[in-house]
Amino acid sequence: MAECQNIRTGRHCAFVMHVHLVFLTKYRHNVFTNAHLKRMEEIMRSVCEDFETELVEFNGETNHVHLLVNFPPKVAVSKLVNSLKGVSSRRLRQEYPELVRHYWRAQRLWSGSYFAGSVGGAPLSVVRQYIEQQNRPL
Repeated sequence: MAECQNIRTGRHCAFVMHVHLVFLTKYRHNVFTNAHLKRMEEIMRSVCEDFETELVEFNGETNHVHLLVNFPPKVAVSKLVNSLKGVSSRRLRQEYPELVRHYWRAQRLWSGSYFAGSVGGAPLSVVRQYIEQQNRPL
C-alpha cells in the first residue's frame, strides 16, 4: 500500500504515470560539464512546473541527459519533450556562449530524436492477468 501514497488526482481521474526520457546532444558532441547539468536541471524543473508535471530524477553525462518525469494524462509527452528541449537549448546557449562553438552550422543543442519509455507499476504479465480475470457480464 506504500505505492498508493504516490497516486495523484485530477478533476476526474487518479493516476500514477512516469516516463523515462533521454535526450542526446546534436552529433553526440561531448559538451556538458557539471555546471551545465546543474543549470539544465533547474531549467527543466521550471518547464515541468509549467506543464504541471514533476521532474522526479535528473542526471546526465557529457553528451546526454536522463529524466524521470511524473506527468498527468492531460499532458502529451511529445509536447513536454519539445518544450524541455527547446527551452533548455535556448537558455543554455544564451547563458553559456561556449556551447555555440560546437554547433557552428546547426544552432541546436539537442539531436532531433529522443527516447521515451513508460516506467513504474506492475509488469505487463501481471496487468494482463488482472484484466483477464475481470468478471465480464454474460
